[in-house]
Amino acid sequence: VNALSTTLDVTVHRDGKIHYQAYERGVPMADVEVIGETDTTGTITHFVPDPEIFTETKVYDYDLLSSRVRELAFLTKGVKITIEDKREEKEQKNEYCYEGGIKSYVEYLNRSKEVVHEEPIYIEGTKDGITVEVALQYNDSYTSNIYSFANNINTYEGGTHEAGFKTGLTRVINDYARKKGIFKESDPNLSGDDVREGLTAIISIKHPDPQFEGQTKTKLGNSEARTITDALFSEALETFLFENPDSARKVIDKGLMAARARMAAKKARELTRRKSALEISNLPGKLADCSSKDPGISELYIVEGDSAGGSAKQGRDRHFQAILPLRGKILNVEKARLDKILSNNEVRSMITALGTGIGEDFNLEKARYHKVVI
Repeated sequence: VNALSTTLDVTVHRDGKIHYQAYERGVPMADVEVIGETDTTGTITHFVPDPEIFTETKVYDYDLLSSRVRELAFLTKGVKITIEDKREEKEQKNEYCYEGGIKSYVEYLNRSKEVVHEEPIYIEGTKDGITVEVALQYNDSYTSNIYSFANNINTYEGGTHEAGFKTGLTRVINDYARKKGIFKESDPNLSGDDVREGLTAIISIKHPDPQFEGQTKTKLGNSEARTITDALFSEALETFLFENPDSARKVIDKGLMAARARMAAKKARELTRRKSALEISNLPGKLADCSSKDPGISELYIVEGDSAGGSAKQGRDRHFQAILPLRGKILNVEKARLDKILSNNEVRSMITALGTGIGEDFNLEKARYHKVVI
């Protein structure tokens, strides 16, 4: 903050005295002076952002800052952090304190979801000066939410600690399932995606010398962080699974369902891929295509029901406007597995009509229309 501010004043309450020092653009204006006595401890910092550096805005977003403060409170269990906005137009204040730390963080993230096991799994350990904390809980969704931190810095791009966690999670769950006879000898292992489906997890490590990568420095690069996170997490997770067989079975059953859905989706994708070449000449029956073969001017209008489709067909310009009526309420693909998505006739009609393919086969250059109107 000091180097990025035109002025900065720091007041420190410590050892019964109040210490004060002022700066301008990082340069101290005078030595530290004692300006009074106190029976409290803490630091108060006042600063004015430098407009030559912050050229876009100097207005602080309270909601953004409050969210970050709440995140820090989750990561530092038992510490109360207060944020207060004293600007006249909208005074507001929040206090955050979580005795459960990142375990409470996982519960907060899962607050509106149906959880698979009631209590989040919490693991903590230290090795070679590196402290690893992990909290995780499965829910009934089909996506994963994994957040990693290094020294309370949000590593949005992941890094070695997150990679160690993922490797350990997949290996331990598969090993446990085989030791307990849940998997047959010929059964394939669950994939990483399978064991992470519906997972909410927080990985937080404290490292004495973190090395960050990437342009934004939000990816941890220390190689030892991977092996230590893997080792500490794996050992503790294995112990938890054997001591809590009911929760372990629920986690594995969740992964097995994901694996079956993955295989079904793979078959559906292959079917879609095989048909795609044929269906270009055999487009959906209800599609009223345009005569133009130039995607740059072609438009696809997606309407609900045959009635709306009939009216749209009568009013369209057949040269460049195509009409695709869909029946009833469309499937919410955000909340559905891929196998269910690809087995839905209306979704398949849209995939075929657009011509781009899906997933790994998606190619925007194959789009049959450059404008889609819903």
